[in-house]
Amino acid sequence: MYAIVEIAGQQFKVEKDRYIYTHRLKVEEGENIEFDSVLLTDDNGTVNVGTPTVEGAKVTGKVLEHLKGDKVIVFKKKRRKGYKVKNGHRQHLTKLLIENITV
Repeated sequence: MYAIVEIAGQQFKVEKDRYIYTHRLKVEEGENIEFDSVLLTDDNGTVNVGTPTVEGAKVTGKVLEHLKGDKVIVFKKKRRKGYKVKNGHRQHLTKLLIENITV
């Protein structure tokens, strides 16, 4: 069984006992979190598509940790002008464990 859930403005395909990484959520580590905006559910071939969300469907998960993603290097250059800028960026992420999908 899997579900498509909207979390922090992005859509994720979630399954029970799987980990996902989302944008940083304002929830403490170790707390449980519940998502009501379930867009689609699939239970062994029985697909239920919401309009826009599936009524009564919920996904519960647990916040395991807050972390930073891999570094992304941003390099800008204009040739023959002597202009070079190098910046780095690390995205703040939240690691979630999906515990249950209820329809």
